[in-house]
Amino acid sequence: MSTPSGLIAPHGGQLINRIASDAEKQEFLAQGDRLPRITLDARAQSDLEMIAIGGFSPLKGFMEQKDYELVVEEMHLSNGLPWSVPVTLSVSEEIADPLKEGNWVRLDDANGRFIGVLELTEKYHYNKAHEAINVYRTDEEKHPGVKVVYEQGAVNLAGPVWLLERDDHPLFPKYQIDPAASRAAFQARGWTTVVGFQTRNPIHRAHEYIIKCALETVDGLFLHPLVGATKSDDIPADVRMRCYEIMLENYFPQERVILAINPSAMRYAGPREAIFHALIRKNYGCTHFIVGRDHAGVGDYYGTYDAQKIFEEFDPQALGITPMKFEHAFFCKKTEQMATSKTSPSGPEDRIHLSGTKVREMLRRGELPPPQFSRPLVAAELAKAMHD
Repeated sequence: MSTPSGLIAPHGGQLINRIASDAEKQEFLAQGDRLPRITLDARAQSDLEMIAIGGFSPLKGFMEQKDYELVVEEMHLSNGLPWSVPVTLSVSEEIADPLKEGNWVRLDDANGRFIGVLELTEKYHYNKAHEAINVYRTDEEKHPGVKVVYEQGAVNLAGPVWLLERDDHPLFPKYQIDPAASRAAFQARGWTTVVGFQTRNPIHRAHEYIIKCALETVDGLFLHPLVGATKSDDIPADVRMRCYEIMLENYFPQERVILAINPSAMRYAGPREAIFHALIRKNYGCTHFIVGRDHAGVGDYYGTYDAQKIFEEFDPQALGITPMKFEHAFFCKKTEQMATSKTSPSGPEDRIHLSGTKVREMLRRGELPPPQFSRPLVAAELAKAMHD
């Protein structure tokens, strides 16, 4: 389904906007000192922001129990729309007990600043192990997503939200592009087909190869790196952004690429998160979404291509965004170019594979990744950052 502008429609047909108007904001602020308050952690704050700007359309707030249970068990909302990851606000029993359904609840950031409001429509207990097994396919606490579930409160608070305060990103304000703005940018460039690429790593030659393969078939690329909460051993966002800028300035046609930050937090939910990431990019205006090997995976919890196979469990029209599935790319010594097993005539002995983990190890030892793996300018930037 497309809109009159020719762009793909947001998930559910309408781009949600839960940013308070000036009048609403003044009304809420006037009552702020009298409202019960909750302090949001980094993930809850990023979820609030993503709901408010429409990145999580059709969600207007944190999930009620009916939606939560359907998403955990069946990967769809109560209105039938596909949705694969629960978006909830979890608090302790002590915080939840005095709250009354129908109340407004003040949402503060970690500094005690009044940034949002929740209209509490429901509070409910949930089964953490059940959520872990269904969403993450494991209940092991060493899994970073499962760890968050087990550490969060026992009660979910549900209801629509309003965002009152939102700062420019401290590091990347010019790349803070919301769904309404990305859609306007795509329309201004005359793009009707746009491929989204999600990453939390620097772009190496393998990524560059699959991105360019995808770009051959669509009007534009929406490079959308995640800068919300990630694992502690992921390369810092400011370093990654410099690497993306280097790639775009030197190795891509700049008029066919838009770089923007994704403020969402990683769940590391593997296959389910691939669906989640695709739906987010649909809301930003993408018609296609790149799904590579072990998308949003961590450790050995998911099969190499499980994140591609999960798309087969959904009606393509209901999803409304087309996955572009790619095998793991490598440098083929026989042809002296990037390839996958679909295009390379070489055997395993003539294929150079390097993982992001191996690259980080090389950089820590003071070694530069080979040019077959990483563009020299990118490798130099990573090495500089590692030793600053």
